[in-house]
Amino acid sequence: MITKSLAVATVLVGLMGLTTAATPSQAATPTPYPVVVTNYGASMTFTKAPAKIISLSPTATEILFAINAGSKVVAVDNQSNYPASAPKTALSGYTPNIESILSYNPDLVVVSYDPGDLVSSLRNAGVKVLLQDAANTLADSYAQIAQLGAITGRRVSANAVVSNMKKKIASALASIPNRGSNVTFYHELDDTYYSVTSSTFIGQLYSMAGLTNIADKADGAEWGYPQLSSEYIVAKNPSLIFLADTGCCNQSKKTVKSRPGFGQLAAVKRNHIYVLNDDVSSRWGPRTASLIEAIAWAVKNFLRTNH
Repeated sequence: MITKSLAVATVLVGLMGLTTAATPSQAATPTPYPVVVTNYGASMTFTKAPAKIISLSPTATEILFAINAGSKVVAVDNQSNYPASAPKTALSGYTPNIESILSYNPDLVVVSYDPGDLVSSLRNAGVKVLLQDAANTLADSYAQIAQLGAITGRRVSANAVVSNMKKKIASALASIPNRGSNVTFYHELDDTYYSVTSSTFIGQLYSMAGLTNIADKADGAEWGYPQLSSEYIVAKNPSLIFLADTGCCNQSKKTVKSRPGFGQLAAVKRNHIYVLNDDVSSRWGPRTASLIEAIAWAVKNFLRTNH
């Protein structure tokens, strides 16, 4: 969602300061500890896997369960709705209550956003905090998965998750004929026409599929999330429309078709309006591969029915 995108503007690149301390004897022993992580000015040493993890990041929640570290998660925020088994609470990552967080006695809190003094307050209370901002690239996403895998002692599982993502993505992209055939699209974040450009994490996924983004030339502020107008969208006449606001804003193929002027759009006339999962399209974890698969399917369907 656009509010989440605005809240997490800074991106960690590469391995985000992850290092593993090892003596010669440890190098010959298959043990992952100690693990030393440098994160936003703080150096944290993990001598063993955290036993009580709180995730205030829906993406981190998905990652932790995907790498089989879910049993160590004692609480997640009110936006963490996947997987269903995650211990969802009233905790908020955007308006956090420090006392409520500390009441779980966590030894690690993972966040994607610091609204002010969350990180410093928890660290002052002696709690390790890992800030994993919104990924800017797939490489960033893979690095965050690897980092959580190292910290939780789930390196093998984390590597398997990344490997599976890469395979699914490669397969999906390889299945698209005539990639780069100048097929235009519009990605809708909400019903006020906020969109994404190719410079954003989501926008890059569309570029990988060979699509041309109509929002790119509308981003005067160059911040990645321009608000378009209905007139602009109609004038650009996208071949494909992707809706990432069916949950938040109750948008659907029907509501799009009923908008003034939209009936003349090629995407509407030829029924190339594609509904995305709001959560999957606003996060950057393991299910990103499924998002690319959905995009690839839409492109193939368009090419099959229009060429």
